[in-house]
Amino acid sequence: MAKLSPEEIDAALSELPGWQREEEALVKEFRFKTFREAMAFVNEVADLARRLRHHPEIVINYNRVRLRLTTHDEAGITGKDTEFARQLESSELARGRPQEQ
Repeated sequence: MAKLSPEEIDAALSELPGWQREEEALVKEFRFKTFREAMAFVNEVADLARRLRHHPEIVINYNRVRLRLTTHDEAGITGKDTEFARQLESSELARGRPQEQ
């Protein structure tokens, strides 16, 4: 899958609240009330990663989870990354997960 153009990335980000471009990746930080809630969210991310066969970088700091999406084979952002973010947002919003802060 080819890298997205800057215009394609901007268009995708306009539909992904809280996601930002950081160099050649999409990033978002999520905050939760407790560590346990953060870990439950990470498990949901792991399930999505397995289904999509695309794995984000995950950093956990107590009640915060930072996700970084990039396609290493293409050394940048591709449709795999934007699709992962879209599906995660759909899942998160459906479950009433907290938004980034």
